[in-house]
Amino acid sequence: MFPVSSTILVTGASGFVGSHLVPALIDAGHDVRALVRTAGAGDLVTDRLSSAQDAHLTLHLGDVTRPETLPAALDGADTILHLAAIPRDWDGGSSLRLINTEGTRFVVKAASEGGVRRFVHLGAMGVVDDPALHYASSKAKAIELVKASGLDWTILSPSVMYGPRDGFFNILANLVRLSPGVTPITGNGDARFQPFAVADLAQAAVQVLGDDRYVGRELLLGGPQYWTYRGIVEEVLRGMGTRRFLVPMPVPVIRLVAASAEAATLRFFPVATDQLRQLKLDNIGPLDGVRDALGWDPQPMEGNLTHLQRPVRDQEPGAA
Repeated sequence: MFPVSSTILVTGASGFVGSHLVPALIDAGHDVRALVRTAGAGDLVTDRLSSAQDAHLTLHLGDVTRPETLPAALDGADTILHLAAIPRDWDGGSSLRLINTEGTRFVVKAASEGGVRRFVHLGAMGVVDDPALHYASSKAKAIELVKASGLDWTILSPSVMYGPRDGFFNILANLVRLSPGVTPITGNGDARFQPFAVADLAQAAVQVLGDDRYVGRELLLGGPQYWTYRGIVEEVLRGMGTRRFLVPMPVPVIRLVAASAEAATLRFFPVATDQLRQLKLDNIGPLDGVRDALGWDPQPMEGNLTHLQRPVRDQEPGAA
């Protein structure tokens, strides 16, 4: 077994996943070093913590794509929780490769050179190394880098995640808010997902960090039910307490609009052409995967999207 209390370097600490995992790690008795790119990102991390939790946090300015910033952050840490990643870019996959793949390569190298053996990596369910799928390829390559690292690694690969400040579900909610009574559905809406609560990911991370039985394993983490894209949009509407007519929109039409938005760098458009290509792959794993691997049942998504009744800024802890 690993030490009950560890000093954990968390990359991506200011993001959606980090905002839930950092306080969970501290509450479990760990000290956290948060790697943040800017002072403003550091403020986001600290503002989400109580004063008691904040006493167990240290901020380190650095960037996973700048390897020279990593050794100082690693000094004194005995574990790395690598969360830093992006879901899309506007430069044909270049930023995805730099941050998701090369960033992971740099963190793995820094861990090996710094003598930090324990490495927990946030992967993703359903990704493949297909050059036509920029996000999926970048994450699949990162997973292989971790597996080949020689470190005491564990990979947590969830399906699409939900919870306060999430990306995917808040994007859908924003699309609903912008639509005048009608919400488009991409294609026929039959792409399948296995939504997983970020609170359950936090529980999984705390569990695997303290147990060497999870070394050398990739855990596929999904909720207790498969959902189609259409079913997810319907549940988003229920969570928001609103109604819309759902109108199927041909993928070529959405792809044309998305490509035009990307060419003009219009970042408000809710879907990327790369994400549309990704819909050809189901984002699902075994329904009993969490129970088999971790011994408990994940919570259902149904009835648990009420955070979408508020905009993201009001989903922050302490927001009015």
